[in-house]
Amino acid sequence: MTTTFALVTAGVTAAVPAHGDDPAATQLVVDLGTRTGAFRGAASGSLYGLSEEGVPSDNTLEPLRVATVNQKPPAGAQHPNGDALVVAPSFFRNGGKYIQINVQDMYAQWTYENAGGVTPCNAVCHSNYMEKLAWVVNQVKNSPYADRIVYVPFNEPDGIWYGTSTGTTSQYQTRMAALLAHWKAAVEYIRANHPGARVMGTNDAVFRARNYGDFLTFARDNNVLPDFVSWHQLDSTGLNPLNGNYFRTNYQTFRNLERDRGIAPIPININEYGGNRDLTVPGQLIQYVAMFEEAKVDAGGKAYWTAAGLLGGDVVETNKPGGGWWFYKMYADMAGSDTVKVTPPAATTIDKLEAIAAIDDGRKQARIIAGGGTATAFDVVVNNIDPALFGSKVNVTLAASTWSGQNSDAPPPVVLLDQDYTPVNGSLTIPVRGLGVTGDGGPNIDLMAAYEIVLSPGGEGTRQSVTQPWRASYEAELATVTAGTVQTFGTASNWNAAATSGTRHVGNLTQNTSAVTFNVPNVPAAGAYKLSILYGNQTGQPSQQVLTVNGGQAQFVDYQATLNFQWRTRKDVVVQLQAGANEIRLAKSHPELGVAVQQATIDRIDLEPAVTSPVTRDYEAERAQTKGAATYAYDKPQQSGAGYLTLGSGGEAMFSVYAEEDGYYDLVFRHNSAGQPGAVTANIGLDRRPVSGGVLRANTGGGFWKTDSHRLFLSAGINRVTVEPSGATPVNLDKVSVTRATSGPRPVQSVEAEAGARAGAAVVENHGYASGGQYVAWVGQGPQNRLTLDVNVDKAGDYLLVVQYANDERKTGHVYNADIISRPLDVSVNSGNSKRYWFKNTWSWGNWWARGVPVTLKAGANSIALYNDPANGAKATGCPTPCIPELDSQWGPNLDKFSIAPIKVATENDTPVVPLTVTASPRCVGTSTYLAVTAVNDASVPATITLTTPYGSKTVADVAPGKQAYQSFNTRSGQLAAGAVTVTGTATIGGQQVTTPYDTTYTATNCG
Repeated sequence: MTTTFALVTAGVTAAVPAHGDDPAATQLVVDLGTRTGAFRGAASGSLYGLSEEGVPSDNTLEPLRVATVNQKPPAGAQHPNGDALVVAPSFFRNGGKYIQINVQDMYAQWTYENAGGVTPCNAVCHSNYMEKLAWVVNQVKNSPYADRIVYVPFNEPDGIWYGTSTGTTSQYQTRMAALLAHWKAAVEYIRANHPGARVMGTNDAVFRARNYGDFLTFARDNNVLPDFVSWHQLDSTGLNPLNGNYFRTNYQTFRNLERDRGIAPIPININEYGGNRDLTVPGQLIQYVAMFEEAKVDAGGKAYWTAAGLLGGDVVETNKPGGGWWFYKMYADMAGSDTVKVTPPAATTIDKLEAIAAIDDGRKQARIIAGGGTATAFDVVVNNIDPALFGSKVNVTLAASTWSGQNSDAPPPVVLLDQDYTPVNGSLTIPVRGLGVTGDGGPNIDLMAAYEIVLSPGGEGTRQSVTQPWRASYEAELATVTAGTVQTFGTASNWNAAATSGTRHVGNLTQNTSAVTFNVPNVPAAGAYKLSILYGNQTGQPSQQVLTVNGGQAQFVDYQATLNFQWRTRKDVVVQLQAGANEIRLAKSHPELGVAVQQATIDRIDLEPAVTSPVTRDYEAERAQTKGAATYAYDKPQQSGAGYLTLGSGGEAMFSVYAEEDGYYDLVFRHNSAGQPGAVTANIGLDRRPVSGGVLRANTGGGFWKTDSHRLFLSAGINRVTVEPSGATPVNLDKVSVTRATSGPRPVQSVEAEAGARAGAAVVENHGYASGGQYVAWVGQGPQNRLTLDVNVDKAGDYLLVVQYANDERKTGHVYNADIISRPLDVSVNSGNSKRYWFKNTWSWGNWWARGVPVTLKAGANSIALYNDPANGAKATGCPTPCIPELDSQWGPNLDKFSIAPIKVATENDTPVVPLTVTASPRCVGTSTYLAVTAVNDASVPATITLTTPYGSKTVADVAPGKQAYQSFNTRSGQLAAGAVTVTGTATIGGQQVTTPYDTTYTATNCG
């Protein structure tokens, strides 16, 4: 299922209004001359946003630069997954700073079971709690992550166990006294038994000045102040300037409470925010995040209303980005900058235009993210644009990401404007006029969007075209509804109902006469169009509707199951439309075709011309996320976009590359690299793994820029493509262009699961939506119940095993969380050590999703065994009841089909490479200087390696894979000037002799 939705500009310009009839658009003012502090970037966390290792994928986690998340304590019984110590490795290796633990999530019920049975928590209740706390502290302090876990002793005590939200004074005093005494006991226990540990609280569901004032006084006087103060901003009143729960009011009130008590400002974490109407919607999320960034608070984070492992709903399946993911990527891309003053228009209602703006002196870029409110047109006025930083001309790009549904992926934000302008008196006015989608659904697309504006030095380089095809959107509730019900969701007053386009959808389409008929006027030309249906299906299995266009031939449209009828995903169908008016009908039945299976709700339909050729996406290097030695320049006339990037030794550029589906893509790297012609100057990585043969080479003459192309197998969704210099020679990087490969080598092998060798309880079963109608079930409960695939490949190397599977295991009984369970598989190649991978719940045993597993294969015959050995699962022996001592499911998912593909394949433009890792470093031996040169053979075959320096050379024959050639050259001097060495590797690859040169530099040294 393709789930992309592209955005369209509607006459967006800079410096002059986009529409002459709209001169008084709402204005949002950004002052680049008034800095408000270092960008904090800590508002993208979520509660139970991670569920297992790799769920969500590292690809979706690292680019967001998530600072903090809130997870359950070790073996906690509240939910079946999300154990803090289980997800800690993936969170911290992807840049996370700290994990919060809600200690009370050791309990199984919501709200937490109270052993004493009375409010406030009595001695019996407290003793039971302290037993749980002791377990949690012992587990955490003995873990490798002890210094990066923050304890949250109590969760929402204003309602749970203590009831301190009461308006009765005597009740409040009794209850608050109990809470404070228990807070003191918990904090003292944590700090005594886990020295250096940090705590957070009181974590109320609603901020109340009375409660937090009394808490601060007590905690100050008893030496138990928290390291972080936390509360929740869940309902829509937190966005309402006239409501007492407005976040900006709460924040200032709390800071006043601290000041009045002589307490220095304590870091704040809003560790639950947003209702279902807000989550996944860029235009809603910006309203929260703008306030949190303005206040420089952490927010870790988005509330947990539905299912774990989704980063608050922004990751689809395991590796695909939703519209909300791209919003948080915009936010993450501000890292390293200073925020600047933003003045939004005055507002007195819920849902208002907000923005975050920041300036980065090193990058010479300013970034603005804006959205929210009730206006589909507004102006962003940027003042105090410094010509010393930006020059006389400024390049302005405007891009947007809108809501894609709760379970539909979205492509990267589409650029609506890319043009150079000359500021007038240091100012530019950038009109934003929506996304240009026609039809009655277009305004809702605008309202749910967030816009990104980037300012860079202008005057050089090329600018991309922003011309977009016709697109239209139509709301189901505004169509002709027969035997169905229009239902309302996601309004400000119904804040925890699911986000819905236009706040209404059509449901109860269960009668044979039920139908929704859309009248589509003004289609520009006859031809093939992509019809995207935004729907919900809570039936537990795939459902159907009957589609007819202009009364023509009917066809069934199949809908995958979703979490519920309001949890929306997209179904794409290609239809033929005529020029002018058209009628599109979705119905329960048809006299010739019959009655559709089950039912679905309909929110909206979208139309756009069907794609006839692969889309090329350009990823500009100056917009990449970087590490280490990286500088930015904007001075080459031939550059693509506003500028380019120069990577030095140890520098890295990372591109978040989007793929519509699993498959081969051609990645063209535009760069300039000095050195011996053809020498390797940079290495390419994919998903934090090196790509054998994936290199950039020095220029061989001609123009400044050259290109190197590599065909790589990408996973549907996000792929992390990295470029790192192979030595000390700088690499100028301009852009990466990515296009789906439709011809040439695409060596993907497909194997039906039922064709594999089954052992033990593994059996073949039938399902109409499985590939070939069959799948393999009951893999699990020990290695004896397994499926083994026999795979033959021509070349040894790194491959991706794409597993098509279904899994709908759940823990039932929670009030509002689905408590889905991921199932693990142990994967062993050629009887080697197994590695465990988790396969997220697919909402239904009839939904077949895909997840890639990296494997290394030898040339010729290979066996890949898949099983679930409970001995490999995480355990929590001795945990206090209630708890979950066995953390992993004992079953694997149902297995449908496998695809096996080499990560990289050669094309006719490819030059084979002998991969080496080369280093050169001066050393002092007494007062003499030596130059040590090492070259590691990263190839899978032996290589002859020659080390050439100004002080001699050495050739080492038949260096085995993984081994090295080494020589320390005596310079016969006490001083060594900076210079370079050349290393060549020669090997037989693919039946031909290949020689690859590498240049690397060394630093000056004085040993005298």
